[in-house]
This record gives sequence, structure tokens and C-alpha cells, in this order.
Amino acid sequence: MTASSASELLAKGKQYYLPIYRQRELVLERGQGARIWDSEGREYIDLSAGIAVCGLGHNDPDLVAALVEQAGKLWHTSNVFHSEPPLRLAEELVASSRFASRVFLCNSGAEANEAAIKLVRKWAAGQGRTPDKRVIVTFRGSFHGRTLATVTATAQPKYQEGYEPLPGGFRYVDFNDLTQLEIAMAAGDVVAVMLEPVQGEGGVMPAAPGFLSAVRELCDHHGALLVLDEIQSGMGRTGTLFAHWQDGVTPDIVTLAKALGGGFPIGAMLAGPKVAEAMQFGAHGTTFGGNPLAAAVARVALRKLAAPAIANNVARQSAALRKALAGIDAELGLFSLVRGRGLMLGAVLKPAYAGRASEILDHAAAQGVLLLQAGPDVLRFVPALNIHDDELAEGCKRLHAALRQFAGK
Repeated sequence: MTASSASELLAKGKQYYLPIYRQRELVLERGQGARIWDSEGREYIDLSAGIAVCGLGHNDPDLVAALVEQAGKLWHTSNVFHSEPPLRLAEELVASSRFASRVFLCNSGAEANEAAIKLVRKWAAGQGRTPDKRVIVTFRGSFHGRTLATVTATAQPKYQEGYEPLPGGFRYVDFNDLTQLEIAMAAGDVVAVMLEPVQGEGGVMPAAPGFLSAVRELCDHHGALLVLDEIQSGMGRTGTLFAHWQDGVTPDIVTLAKALGGGFPIGAMLAGPKVAEAMQFGAHGTTFGGNPLAAAVARVALRKLAAPAIANNVARQSAALRKALAGIDAELGLFSLVRGRGLMLGAVLKPAYAGRASEILDHAAAQGVLLLQAGPDVLRFVPALNIHDDELAEGCKRLHAALRQFAGK
């Protein structure tokens, strides 16, 4: 593809897309592992992985094989009929989860969280709780999706502005503030607490040590459910298949998406025994959820992401990335801290550089490395979980050059 045709495509995006994204001025064409090429043949090290979606990198041969094989058999049946891939995937998710009894398969993280919210309320109704006693507590800085219910659960006004009136039944407290949560639950009208073990869009903010355990205790005390959104932090991203394993808690509901499909759209809601029977025939549904193509790919992704080799690589590359960021900061003094777990890390910009994360992303792309931001002040690193030593080293080298350019050094 020539440069002019790339410009043509970018112009089409500006003409025909709803202008809700501010994409970088390049057209990505193909990828292999943690490397990706644009339409002009330029190579990038991808430290974004499709916002933590491509957990096995680009063009993983086992995922490709699963997709191609299933594509030659059956694409879609609807949930009026059974097909084998989603049945197998449901069984494997229950077995892998260590807590779940049943699974609802859907197409995205927002749908998984929407299903979780509905399941919570359906369970509450079955318990005889009136609508005014079905409050769900979420945390400021969270992100749970873009549907009207999930954007309301998302306790960030910038995502909600202009979509009022928002649905009722949500209450917000500060993340990692146990006292605020205790006060919020004291009225006896809370039916669930919903949170991310590591907040993604909220700045890559991990739950403080012991916080999830304390939330679990509060939920038990008040007869409330614990709902964990592991859409970004799950599937090996933080160093264990499920992030909450590191906190030693047993949730009632967990939501998944992103890396579960390795890039093919799929979401899942896992329900523990307390709530697994709350939804019966006709209570919820989906046209495409549990699609045979998505389920076939997700089965392979789940198996590979659960392997010890992935956990070992995440631990090793997390340490390498932290070391590289510390070295860059020792020279340039850009970061106030680096936080997160595993290969879900955020470099927080010092106050002097606050609000300039997007500008840094432009410098990075110009130097051949793709990364993300988590708000205006945090650089977010969520590379493929199987990223190789040479790929990470080259990515950090290019990032260093970009940050030197940004800092004017």
C-alpha cells in the first residue's frame, strides 16, 4: 500500500466514522508476536496489545488454526441450538475459575458486566429485596463499560456526561477506602460491591494489600455479593490466571473478556453457587454470545494463558519492564512512580508533566513503539503476555528515545 492510499484510508475514517475516537495517524496492517506493521511497511513494537486483548500477541499460530478449523465447520447457530465449542468452553471456564458453577457467554466486557448487574438484581429480587434495597457499590476511577448501566457503574463523570438520566441503584466510594465502604453499606440497602482488582482506565491502580479480603468480609456481613471485573486484569495479565487469586478471596461473580479471545470478540460472566440459579429460562439472552468461532478460539487462548510458562514470563518481563522504566526515569526524571501488577503497569507522570500522556504516545509512535495512556497523567503498559526478551528490550529502547525527545534531551 502506498503512502497516498494510506492517507486515503485515514480520510475515509474522518469522513465516515462517528468521531468518537482520536486515532493515531497510521493504518495498521499485520502483526507477528509483539511486532506490528503499518500499511507503509513500518514496524512497531506493540506494548499495548489491543488494550490488553492480544495476550498471546498477534497472529498466534494456535489461535489461527483454531479459527480456521472452526470456520470450515460452523460459524453460527444461535442459542436456540447447541454446538460443541461453547459447551466445552463453559466447562473449562468453570474448572479453571475455582469458584464458578455456571457461565454466561457474550461478546464483550460491557455485555459481561451488564449481565452481572442484571444477575445481581435478579438474585436480590429472588431474596425478596425491594428495588430500593438493590444498590450496587462501585469505586471512583473504575471502568465497567459503555452501555447505559455499565457507564453508570463506571464512577467517572467524564464517561457519563450527556447521557443523563442515568439508571439508579449505584453508589460510589473512593477506591481502597474501607471506611467509606463501611459507611456506604451501613444503610442495609447494598446488594453487591463491584470492583476491578486493578483499575485499568483509572490509572492502573491496584487494590491495596488486604483490601479485597476486607471487602469480602463486609459483603458477607451485609448479605451482599462480591462482583469482580477482571476484564482487563484477568487471563494471566497480572501474573495469575485470575487476578483475585493473589488476594485470596472467593467472589460470587467474575466478568471476563479482552484476552479471553486473544483478539476475537468474546465475553463471559462466571457465576458462583450462590447466584448460579437466579436466572432461569427467558431471564436474559444474546444473539451472538457463545458463537462457535469465538468459543473455539477462546478455548485455545484459555489453555495457553493458564500455562505456567505464561505466568513465569509475566513475572520475568514485568521485572524487566520495571527495571527499564526505572533506568529511563533515573536519566529523565519524568515519573513519580510505577504501579500495577504483572504486565499491567502504569508509569505516573510527575506534576510538571501532568496532562501530557497523549503527547508522549505520539512521540512513541514516531519512534516505532505503541503504548497507551490511562487518563491524562499515566502511561499504560499491557504488552503480550508471551512477549520475548528481544521484543521488550527493543520496545524499551524506542520508548527511551521517544521520552528523550519529549523531554528535549
